[in-house]
Amino acid sequence: MKTTRHILILLATATLIACSTVPLINRKQVLLVPQSEMLTMSHSSYRQFLDTNDVTTTTKDAKRIQTIGNNISSAVESFLTEKGLENRIKQFSWEFNLVNDQTPNAWCIPGGKVVFYSGILPYCDTDEGIAVVMAHEIAHAVARHGNERMSQNLMVSMGGMALSEFINEKPQETQQLFLSAFAIGSQVGVLLPYSRKHEYEADKLGLIFMAMAGYNPQEAVNFWERMMNSGGVKPPEFLSTHPADKNRIEAMQKAMPEAMKYYEASKQ
Repeated sequence: MKTTRHILILLATATLIACSTVPLINRKQVLLVPQSEMLTMSHSSYRQFLDTNDVTTTTKDAKRIQTIGNNISSAVESFLTEKGLENRIKQFSWEFNLVNDQTPNAWCIPGGKVVFYSGILPYCDTDEGIAVVMAHEIAHAVARHGNERMSQNLMVSMGGMALSEFINEKPQETQQLFLSAFAIGSQVGVLLPYSRKHEYEADKLGLIFMAMAGYNPQEAVNFWERMMNSGGVKPPEFLSTHPADKNRIEAMQKAMPEAMKYYEASKQ
């Protein structure tokens, strides 16, 4: 009972002092972890991941990942600056890496650190297919979904401890919560997934981000149809936490007119 009361107090306090708003979505969210702390953990985790995986940087596919990532991140930076939201990605230092791994997956963590697995490229098929995945994953980072999910887990784990005390006294537990929040590494698929709400938000933001960078957002529907029709009893790992195909595509179609306005503007 005491622990539950502490968690409720933490939740109420966090709602008052750590409330943020997701860009374009305008949903309020609770973010307990300071951005500086998220960036520190992100940099450490990313370096460790790259050191222990087969990264390729000189192939045609690796260069495609880098080019498309740079195009989308530049568009996102310009957009957020125009909206006075540049602090959302303050101190981001974008990186885009391709690893040789047949898992169909990709992710982006705070600081703009992106990894594509070679196993997802056949589903992407074209540059615009890569842009669909890239923009979706960048959208998670811009929306700070990982911080939100980590904050929820922290409120359960801290048990009444102050956040700074928990981070300082339990660094390993804090790092594991970070890895769980972003599903980094070999444990992808067994860690806590993004919520359906987060996925729908990343879909909508992703459509807009890729459109601003000059990639046709209508390709998103084609990409997800390829993923859904990939066959087999078990869906690709990248799909294991995502909304059902029919619901996802319906939501994308509703968001498409707004995304197409950005796409048409990018061509002028």
